[in-house]
Amino acid sequence: MEVLVKQFSPSQRQQLRRSLLDWYSQQGRSLPWRDRPTPYRVWISEVMLQQTQVKTVLPYFERWMHQFRDIPSLAQADLQTVLKAWEGLGYYARARNLHRSAQQICDRHQGQFPKTYDEVLALPGIGRSTAGGILSAAFGQAYPLLDGNVKRVLARLIALPVPPAKALGQLWDLSAEILDDQHPRNFNQAIMDLGATCCTPKNPTCLLCPWRPFCQAYQTHQQQQLPMTERRAPLPHKQIGVAVIWNDRQQILIDRRPDEGLLGGLWEFPGGKLEAEESYQDCVRREIREELAIEVEVGEHLITVTHAYSHFKVSLHVYHCRHVAGDPQPLESQEIRWVRLDELDAFPFPKANSKIIAALRQPPS
Repeated sequence: MEVLVKQFSPSQRQQLRRSLLDWYSQQGRSLPWRDRPTPYRVWISEVMLQQTQVKTVLPYFERWMHQFRDIPSLAQADLQTVLKAWEGLGYYARARNLHRSAQQICDRHQGQFPKTYDEVLALPGIGRSTAGGILSAAFGQAYPLLDGNVKRVLARLIALPVPPAKALGQLWDLSAEILDDQHPRNFNQAIMDLGATCCTPKNPTCLLCPWRPFCQAYQTHQQQQLPMTERRAPLPHKQIGVAVIWNDRQQILIDRRPDEGLLGGLWEFPGGKLEAEESYQDCVRREIREELAIEVEVGEHLITVTHAYSHFKVSLHVYHCRHVAGDPQPLESQEIRWVRLDELDAFPFPKANSKIIAALRQPPS
């Protein structure tokens, strides 16, 4: 669907650029990857910031830079170590892609982050917007970007009459049109900051915005209604039976998921989806038999944890279990291990599992 997008005259584009850069010089955020914008630091920050807020990323970024000081050290690290460093940040494919990219950079670019658009775009997990963000911030190259903040700013600027997802081509054209070719680093950082701190999803502070004189949403009093959103179906809600399986040595059985997929490579307590007309206890027994080829005795309920992912919700109904027969086999996982409760911190777990671990450590009431 082709959407007519407002065209700005050369003088208007110049005013947009100048006013935004003036605002940024006063209001721009001080961030560690901006204070020292090496290609490696910029790359890591851009990937961490995909679908994640700055305040969440900051402590992860600092720890990451301390643990993996450069591209070769990241490439040489074990994937489990990388996933553990990422634990809790979500969207774990990003961590796996960073690890693969570091190895690719060492193999093909002598450990130096590439400087051309095509080479950057060829790295795992990097799309058009992330490539533009890296090349402009790290090397001062004039490439546009279109992350969530920028989409919102541009949609309001032109009072986009459809949801941004239905006009991506036009928004990319607009982002390229208004980009300041002479100051691409600061301009791209500025427009992202404008969306993050001023042109926010709810209650934007329009009176402080440098683009207020040009903003069609503000002029037509639509800033609260724009950008338009698409109606979404309710998230599917999966009910999962989960087993904390103990052996006679007071060890717990955990398994590691296949590398691909939503939580690829992470460890978890085994279990699976509840079937129709099935109790959670029956679900646990069946799943453990199918996944591990062992029999368990299902005991007390430990905790129920509900967690929302981007496309579904999940409730984990967790039970203490006792291993009674059979040798565990990793039929649906990469590997399995018996570990002590105090050893669980050495393994990368999905965020929802952290509440299970915390519950296991609670003293009996």
